[in-house]
Amino acid sequence: MSQVTTPQPHGTPTWIDLRVTEFERALEFYGALFGWEYAEEPRPAQGGRSATCLLRGEPVASITQAPATEKGPGWTMYFATPDCDGTAKRIAEAGGTLLEGPADITAQGARQLIAEDSVGARFGLWEARPHIGCRLVNEPGSLVRNDLMTPAPEQARAFYSTVFDYTLDLNDVMPDADFTFLRRPDGHEIGGIFGVPGDPASALTPSSWATTFEVADTDAVAAQATASGGTPTTPEDIPYGRIATITDPAGNEFSVITRL
Repeated sequence: MSQVTTPQPHGTPTWIDLRVTEFERALEFYGALFGWEYAEEPRPAQGGRSATCLLRGEPVASITQAPATEKGPGWTMYFATPDCDGTAKRIAEAGGTLLEGPADITAQGARQLIAEDSVGARFGLWEARPHIGCRLVNEPGSLVRNDLMTPAPEQARAFYSTVFDYTLDLNDVMPDADFTFLRRPDGHEIGGIFGVPGDPASALTPSSWATTFEVADTDAVAAQATASGGTPTTPEDIPYGRIATITDPAGNEFSVITRL
């Protein structure tokens, strides 16, 4: 699927945003990488600047200016839900923490929530009103995948299967990895959970949702990231494509992949 015209099913990653202190620099960096254009949005209540990232004129993400004193959380992924308040209750009951909201965001046309799961990873909820989230996905320059990286995978699996009614599948293609697919009740895969080495109680191995963008040429995008002030890892081949992890000039990490 590439074009999205209706709200995504419950529990599907549907929107991503980035808070940065150097707003203009972020627009330049991601525009050079993904060919994004921008539509700036008024934010009279919050202050600062915010822009919707556009690919072929369709919204695929947003970038928002943060106070100079704020250390941003990186890319935040939002799960679709038809009932933000009801899902918020399930998050709290499953051991998560509500950080912001639920609240109506009039400028974006959605009801939103920011939370932490039971292992400390940050994520959001997105109830479409009428902004349905990313209108292009799974094509170069757009969101293709989100995976949770955590030293406490069993606890995370229990949390997300409780909140979103996911089923869990092992990954036979990568038998040496501690990886579990997350699937909606209809069987559709929405991402996965990677168990990573580390002490779950240590701040040195924090849990986080990783964001991956599809690109047409991983090596070319990695080279462009370097030219634009970012730091990429060396591209490598995995069973699903050619991938690299990039750190943008502000220190925010994400991945890019050219799928097979």
